[in-house]
Amino acid sequence: MTAEKLSTTSTTTISTREAWLEAGVRELLPVFAKAGHDLPPCRVSCGFASTGARSGTIGQCWSTKASEDGINQIFISPALSDAVEVLDSLAHELIHAVDNCKHKHGKEFKKIAASLGMVGPMRSAGAGPALKEKLKLMATKLGPYPHARLSVPKKAATRPPRPRAKCMTCGFIVPMLKQFLHYGPPICPQDRVEMEAIGEWEG
Repeated sequence: MTAEKLSTTSTTTISTREAWLEAGVRELLPVFAKAGHDLPPCRVSCGFASTGARSGTIGQCWSTKASEDGINQIFISPALSDAVEVLDSLAHELIHAVDNCKHKHGKEFKKIAASLGMVGPMRSAGAGPALKEKLKLMATKLGPYPHARLSVPKKAATRPPRPRAKCMTCGFIVPMLKQFLHYGPPICPQDRVEMEAIGEWEG
């Protein structure tokens, strides 16, 4: 890791997000060690998860099998800018690195998380009160997280399904134009029965 060396008694200015995150990993090392867990080598960066910017995922860890050089890679979402929240998410992803992403959020993950003082549903497990205080001290020591939060637009509202008509006998479906909806569902050309209205019909 190449982050600037931190003073043990005062804050410093770290110029890049990656350097700050790498320094954050170093600060978390003794927390994991005290709980009996050795952190593997990790590459940490700021970036969206593979599920996309709008998924709401605030961190992701990739296993050594996915990395060409055999090193875990962690990404912290650009939607986070608060230093304590970033460290909290980083700690969560480091648990996956310790487990090499083998058990997702199962029993093994929960065992490690609990030993660190993390609470809540495991998929979104975060620092409990004691660990949160440690993260606050780390954040003060690290200084400001050199990142401006990205505002990710929410998913567009789902449009109602377009009006269609379906024959419940043979399954034939035909799209309907709004100007003809007042006529009602048509007759199936195959079975000669009235088709059923599906989707969003308006009078």
